[in-house]
Amino acid sequence: QVQLVESGGGLVQPGGSLRLSCAASGSISSINRMGWHRQAPGKQRELVASITSLGSTTYADSVRDRFTISIDNAKNTMYLQMNSLKPEDTAVYYCTADNQIVGTYNYWGQGTQDTVSS
Repeated sequence: QVQLVESGGGLVQPGGSLRLSCAASGSISSINRMGWHRQAPGKQRELVASITSLGSTTYADSVRDRFTISIDNAKNTMYLQMNSLKPEDTAVYYCTADNQIVGTYNYWGQGTQDTVSS
């Protein structure tokens, strides 16, 4: 089993920045892929960014060039640096992980609310 705990969410003005953190514990050595999903009110949940154990990253078109996903293996922590935030980035952000490189994510954090508003 893997446990994921997010932190770093909050309220920020448009154009501002936030950094989300996700601390992983448990069977960490079994993880081969991690990601950040988000769900805005009335919208479907979407994958924002992902990173594999080989360091390969993917980004949704809506966040590419603004968000950066990274992992600090020494701290067992994944990050999502979010710059140039827009009101449409407002959502609950979830840290996710899985043992497989492809497919659905089986491990989810509790989520953290990010609100972009003036």
